[in-house]
Parts: sequence; structure tokens; C-alpha cells
Amino acid sequence: MDNTSNFQCLRCGDCCRWHGYVRISQEEADQIAACLGMDVLEFIDKMTIVTADRRSLSLNENSDGTCIFFSDNPPRCEIYDVRPAQCRDFPVKWKSESEEFQCRTQKKKQLK
Repeated sequence: MDNTSNFQCLRCGDCCRWHGYVRISQEEADQIAACLGMDVLEFIDKMTIVTADRRSLSLNENSDGTCIFFSDNPPRCEIYDVRPAQCRDFPVKWKSESEEFQCRTQKKKQLK
């Protein structure tokens, strides 16, 4: 059953704790760098990696898989107003044949 049409983000940060790429466009890199008060080239050098397919940039992640812009206490995104489309679109536009992408916190609530 697809519950994405009525999805409401709880801003718990659960989706920020997954290993994997958070791909960003050049426009998003410009916006995030400006939000952080950084030059875009410095931002790209310090806070992104080139994806394995060498087709895009991805935000770095911490060693435990959390996003570098996620703060745990209280849970929040440090760049929420300029977060990448991939983050804004979660889970509504995330589709995969091999894995069901959805908010794990929402799923836990549904199972109760």
C-alpha cells in the first residue's frame, strides 16, 4: 500500500541516518555553499565526493552513515531551507525494485 500521498515529515532525521549518496546538482551546490557562507569550490572540495559512476557530486557522510548536515540533538538538518531535492522528495519520489524506500519512523508507527 502506498502511503506517500499523505506523507507528513516528522523531522525526526531517520532518513538522514542511511548510508548512500545524496546527489546534488550544481545549483544545489551553489545554494548550500551560499547558505554556509562558503565559496562553492571550497564547499565542493570539502563537503562532497564524486559518485562512483563519476556523473554527479554527493554530499559527504559521517563514518556512521549520517549526513554531514544532520544534528542529532535535537534532530535537525543544518541546511534544511536549501536541502537537496533528493532530501525534499523523500520518500514520495523514491522508487526502487530492490528495496522499499519509506520513512522508517512512519512505518514503525503504522505497525503499532
